[in-house]
Amino acid sequence: MSLIAVVLGFSPAPAQAASLQQVTSFGSNPGNLQMFQYIPDNLPSGAPLVVALHGCTQSADDYYSHSGWPKYADMYGFALVFPQTTSSNNANSCFNWYQSSDYTRGQGEALSVKQMVDYAKSRYGSDPSHVYITGLSGGGAMTSVMLADYPDVFAGGAIDSGIPAGCATDLSSGLTCEYGAVDKTPQKWGDAVRGASGNWGGPWPRVAIWQGTADNTVNPANATEERDQWTNIWGISQTPSSTMNLPGGTTQAVYNDAGGKPAVETFTVSGMAHGLAVSPGSGTDQCGSTGTYYLNYICSSYWTAKFWGLDASGTGGLPAPADLAVTGTTDTTASLSWSSVSGAALYNVYRDGGKVASVSGTSYTDTGLNTGTTYAYTVAAVDAAGKAGAQPSAVSATTTGHRPQCFTDNNYNQVAAGRAHQSLGNVYANGSNQNMGLYNLYTTHTLEETSSGYYVIADAGCPS
Repeated sequence: MSLIAVVLGFSPAPAQAASLQQVTSFGSNPGNLQMFQYIPDNLPSGAPLVVALHGCTQSADDYYSHSGWPKYADMYGFALVFPQTTSSNNANSCFNWYQSSDYTRGQGEALSVKQMVDYAKSRYGSDPSHVYITGLSGGGAMTSVMLADYPDVFAGGAIDSGIPAGCATDLSSGLTCEYGAVDKTPQKWGDAVRGASGNWGGPWPRVAIWQGTADNTVNPANATEERDQWTNIWGISQTPSSTMNLPGGTTQAVYNDAGGKPAVETFTVSGMAHGLAVSPGSGTDQCGSTGTYYLNYICSSYWTAKFWGLDASGTGGLPAPADLAVTGTTDTTASLSWSSVSGAALYNVYRDGGKVASVSGTSYTDTGLNTGTTYAYTVAAVDAAGKAGAQPSAVSATTTGHRPQCFTDNNYNQVAAGRAHQSLGNVYANGSNQNMGLYNLYTTHTLEETSSGYYVIADAGCPS
């Protein structure tokens, strides 16, 4: 059980670190929210700041205890703010993301959250160019609101099982967005953000979108609309620059900006119901604990922190190795090479976020891999004191051969995932062209990928 102390906003003493604390005076607070914070020991001025919004029926303490964010605040060196709403604001303790008095820039709950950011920047010297926001469910929908309202405040965001900004204007339309999803063009979604921001001209936040395919509370189609919204804002294609398989049945799709840097990333967790993806354990890429709406698949907080670049904030001084490349693959191996770093004693090699080797040279061959599988690799130089430096962007290596996979989902999501296509209201499996029925959210099929890009209906069962 975590300890919660109360900190008066005017207190001149530094806040007690390594526990969740309440701040009682952080601004005019027009949204009547509560502010909690977690400040790691000896956090220097100029560190990043992450704002984390709980979901409906949850609390700041609940999110602090289960989400895994405190682990990475300690590991990478950044401050955490946990806004909290209560039943006095909303009967289900939801942030009022669908209520105009609370979702408009400069008003209500949106302004209260922004005042918390201002407080943290003033009191702890948080770097104003490295402020990020994330949230689950109603907190995810409120994250969309905050990114749209204040792109001048947030460098990045992560929407977990949330709703696109500008989807709802009242409770009734909010329920439509949540359960049925609303289909708009990318341009219209982008216009909603531009209007909410006061026609901000950029730079824009870099946005991660997390969604479970078996979510019956927030329609998974919302993730596609969120992708359309933020790729339009960035002026980039809705076709991913790359895709990668991650742990927990998760597919990562990356949408690069004009300079080749990820601007939008989607994380689709196969079979996950409504909740935040966690992965209890002691590994670097493991975090959190299971509970109501905290589901054991993958540590979403770790991959979100990596996307924002927070994993470099607590590293040693050595730069990221340049020229990381895949030099070859077989059905069970992947070979890598990179340029040497002055002062490096060793190099750590990471596969899918976990360290797999430490080597003295500038090449490595990973063995014992699965056939026809894509892996993400990165590497860090380690100094003489044993501290790993920054990591370059990951490269993907796909082993040869084909590994049959099966995907069970509704027809809408099968098309969105690129496994099927629609024509004249019907859906057809890519490759085999088998008729899957109507293009909607209610008709569900299992597709087996028998060879790369070739899918057949396999409702009777798939190979394990």
